[in-house]
Amino acid sequence: MRNGQPVYEAAVGWADREAGRRMRTDAIFRIASQTKALTSVAAMILLEEGRISLGDLVGRYIPSFQRTTVVTRSDTGRASTPARRAITIRDLLTHTAGISYGTDSLVAPLYAAKGLGPAAGYGWYTADKSEPICATMERLGTLPFVAQPGERFIYGYATDVLGCVVERVAGVPLDEFIRRRITEPLRMSDTHFFVPSAKGARLAAVYASAGDSGVVRAPDGARGQGHYAEGPRQSFAGGAGLVSTARDYARFLQMLLNGGALDGARVLGPRSVALMTTNQTDTLFNARGMGFGLGFEVVGRAGADGRMESVGTYGWGGAYGSRYWVDPVERLVLVFMVQQMPNRSNLAVRFPNLVYQALIEPQR
Repeated sequence: MRNGQPVYEAAVGWADREAGRRMRTDAIFRIASQTKALTSVAAMILLEEGRISLGDLVGRYIPSFQRTTVVTRSDTGRASTPARRAITIRDLLTHTAGISYGTDSLVAPLYAAKGLGPAAGYGWYTADKSEPICATMERLGTLPFVAQPGERFIYGYATDVLGCVVERVAGVPLDEFIRRRITEPLRMSDTHFFVPSAKGARLAAVYASAGDSGVVRAPDGARGQGHYAEGPRQSFAGGAGLVSTARDYARFLQMLLNGGALDGARVLGPRSVALMTTNQTDTLFNARGMGFGLGFEVVGRAGADGRMESVGTYGWGGAYGSRYWVDPVERLVLVFMVQQMPNRSNLAVRFPNLVYQALIEPQR
């Protein structure tokens, strides 16, 4: 989209090759970590209302986070020491809390024993759990983390923890808060934590890269098709739980590009959006010339990380191969949806390059 209007929309390939179902523009996708953007916005809504602050201690809302520990390597394998300071909401939004997905060898056995890390698909998956997300996050707080708060950018369960904070402060489940405050006002009618039964036929199947042979259908379960249609529907994971369509997600991004409002519905104030989409991690983010705001990767210089996007462009992606970008300079919203995990294709890299080569007139 450019200036709020669709410029190019296409559906290609299969939604379900085995069933002979072609991809359509209204197909529903598992968006995995693209969920983090909505949860981050949910937290900022509460911040604007004065109900939380960036400096709030997470342990105020989740008791097991009042005294967390950090694991280090030792002569005997591992040792846990108390965290030097408490984790804050700002740490969760910037992924500087030191919380991983628990799949690294140093902590993997400990996390697996608690139903997390290796016991949760590739680490981030909770759609098969028959418990509320806060129960899972309370358990997470008893496990050691892999870095001291504020010292490193560590990608992991931080936004799932944030989703629990939103639930505790708002007094309603995360799915209800996001529906009332974000998706319903923005008319994102196909964005859900689990696929409604009436929409099940629109859910695209998941495939997996298979070397020279192309792709194969991914297995059932946490490392493939998931439980988004037939699961317990109990775990509303703020880090990776949503399904959506390209059109829905584009509306969400257009709201951000507009400074927090779309079609008469205001979700956030412009200053909150500016704060979220400005680098807040200094040099901690692990891509050269890039930064990380409150929920989004941000392009810090031209050509950073081999990118064509304008300085100030922000975005992220999901484990099933989907990606998104918002370019305030060019007034662009780009959404690329695919269902491939693991995904060894470079389609998501080529897509923005193809868009940017078509920009032959200056933005007015």
